[in-house]
Formats: sequence, C-alpha cells, structure tokens
Amino acid sequence: MKLILLGAPGAGKGTQAEILSRELQIPTISTGNILRAAIKAGTPVGLQAKSYIEAGQLVPDDVIIGIIRERLAESDCANGYILDGVPRTIPQAEAMESCGIEIDCALSIEVEDQVIIDRMSGRRTCKDCSSTFHIVSNPPRQEGVCDFCGGELTIRKDDAPETVKARLVVYHTETEPLKAFYAARGKLRTVDNQPTIEATTAEIRKALGI
Repeated sequence: MKLILLGAPGAGKGTQAEILSRELQIPTISTGNILRAAIKAGTPVGLQAKSYIEAGQLVPDDVIIGIIRERLAESDCANGYILDGVPRTIPQAEAMESCGIEIDCALSIEVEDQVIIDRMSGRRTCKDCSSTFHIVSNPPRQEGVCDFCGGELTIRKDDAPETVKARLVVYHTETEPLKAFYAARGKLRTVDNQPTIEATTAEIRKALGI
C-alpha cells in the first residue's frame, strides 16, 4: 500500500504514520525527519532548508522531490510506503506524478485550527532521533526524556504558537487544495480527529479497509 497522509501541522500525521508503518510493515517517509537530520548534520541542503522551516515556510520543491525520489528508490520501499509531509502543494503532487511516484490513497486527518494550536504547544521532540511526544496525549515515560533513545526532549521553534499560526495559513493556502486534487483522482479518504490516538487509528483503519 502506497499512502500519503494529509492534514494541518500537528494533526497527528507522524504518530499515525508510525502506527500504520508497524501494522502494514512498510516504511514511513517523513520529509520533516529527513530535513531535520540534514539540518543537524549541517549539510548544504540542511542549511538551505533551516531558514524556511524555522519561519514556518515551505522548503523549495526541488529539494523536497529530490530527497523523496532517492528515499523511495531504496529496497525497503518495494512493497509500499507512507509519505508524511509531502506533497505539500499541487505543483509538488504533479511533479511526483510526472516522475513516477505513485500512491494508492491520500488520507486526510481533519482537525480544527484552535485544536492544532493548543496541541502543538504541548509537543516535545527528541533532539537525537526526532521521535515526538505530547505532554497530555502521548507523554514520555520520563519527563523530558525520549522513550526510544534516551535523548533530550525539546520544544521545536516551529511549534511555538506564532509560528504555528503562520504554518496554518500556509497549510490552508498551499496544502489543503491537495484534497480536491486527490478527490478528483478517486484517491481521497478523510478521517475526523478523535479524542484519543487509538480512536483516530481505529477510524483510519475503517477508511483504509484494513
């Protein structure tokens, strides 16, 4: 199964992608994680992307598509994959189609803006492995410490309230039109946000028929 997860920043795409990845035994390809790794390593692409991400703006298409094409060519993607964070715009989606990147379904997680703002203020990200937690809905076993690698949990600059609001404006302007793009191709499924991660997962299973 080849999936794209759509939804506003903070909608829970990364968390649900991890769950689906385990259940379907296919990798999650998160552009956010790839780019953050490049930023941490100080690569040319990372330095280029850093200013865009911290300002809540979109990373240029040529950077994103190039990274994705390289990743999908790896052997673990042969039986399917989950794309989290790409495409972000219709031109990106068209570029992906034109270079042969296929999907079976685009799944959109629907969450109201104010819920997003409240949720992201409680998000914590591991400095080392980029795993995400939430102080209310998905807390780590030990406060401030990653469950998976023991790294320090921090508040990312792009999770600050003013940056989140800027990112939501970008989402509604640039990314939300993708729902119509994939609906026209018969590939869109939508799921309303639920009170818990588990309930949202259950709705996703129903939407995907798994």
